[in-house]
Amino acid sequence: MEEVTPPYRSWVYVSREQIARNYRAVREAVGVGVEVAGVVKANAYGHGALEVSRVLLAEGARWLAVSSVDEGVQLRVGGIREPRILVMGGFVEFECDALVAYDLTPAIHSLEQLARFDRLAAAAGRPLPYHLKIDSGMGRLGTRAGAAEIVAAVEAATHARLDGLMTHFASAADYTSPQTAEQLAYYHSICDRLNAAGIRPPYLHTSSSIPIAYGRREGWHTLVRAGHALYGYISPARGEAPPPVLHVAPVLTWKARVLAVKEIPEGARVGYGGTFRAPRAMRIGVVGAGYADGVFHRLSNRGKVIAAGKLTNILGTISMDLTTIDLSHTTALAPGDEVTLLGREGDCSLDAQEIARVAGTISYNILCSISERVRRVYV
Repeated sequence: MEEVTPPYRSWVYVSREQIARNYRAVREAVGVGVEVAGVVKANAYGHGALEVSRVLLAEGARWLAVSSVDEGVQLRVGGIREPRILVMGGFVEFECDALVAYDLTPAIHSLEQLARFDRLAAAAGRPLPYHLKIDSGMGRLGTRAGAAEIVAAVEAATHARLDGLMTHFASAADYTSPQTAEQLAYYHSICDRLNAAGIRPPYLHTSSSIPIAYGRREGWHTLVRAGHALYGYISPARGEAPPPVLHVAPVLTWKARVLAVKEIPEGARVGYGGTFRAPRAMRIGVVGAGYADGVFHRLSNRGKVIAAGKLTNILGTISMDLTTIDLSHTTALAPGDEVTLLGREGDCSLDAQEIARVAGTISYNILCSISERVRRVYV
């Protein structure tokens, strides 16, 4: 990574090349005949949707996936013209005009919504593509209609064009549960009934990063949706999982400046509520990032950061804008110097999964919680 010294209190470096390498690793894992949609919802999991989309476009991506119509519009307005954009969260009535105007492909979640979308296509005067989502057992978005009802509704929608059939796994990383196999069986039964009726959408997709990573090839079909893996993470599996077929590396490094360094005596209290009491004389540093930046409040007196190449403790309660850390191990840092909240310094590393375990959450949550006031620096 090239040297950049941005004039910010807190910032993240995002490696374009690592995004590209991760995307290529996914393509190599799934092989020829399976397209890869880059999932850039939630501002590309905190990495910056526009910039990530540009990297994926340069790598030849033909599909991007977002959660909402608004996210899709932001990409189009930002200049992302070429790839198809799948709106996985579908649409509601007030979003119809934008859906058509910005050439977005919705996931349809009910047969009633399909009928409304067909009327929208008729009014537009051209076929509008959609993906129909099957609720195969997640119990969230998607139709639970029977195969005969689905066939009838698809055939009745003469203006809209079925471009894909999709579902989403609830327990893909849990190899102690039969749920993924049950969901696949249900999904395949719907596919078979549609195929028998002559309905053969070109894109069949069920798999996000976890089924890709652990080689659930029966769930890859003709399209996979790579999200977390693009950003360098594969969630650990439960039970007897096969070895991963996908290897990726984190894209993001989070830095913050030391604002103050001070010596405190034995017994001194630190932070709101005085939740930390110094067991000895200590050197402490006050860092310019807090829970408003995405440093989880639950890391108070529990989490760590990397300072001067070594892991060191967070001391006291994390504030909105500030975090206090132990600098007793070094005299090398002064106000204005940087520490690493997530990433690597030399041989010392701290990734989102490690932070998540301490914070009692998941790595997705850690990445998505890095706030907008933390500047993104693309390298």
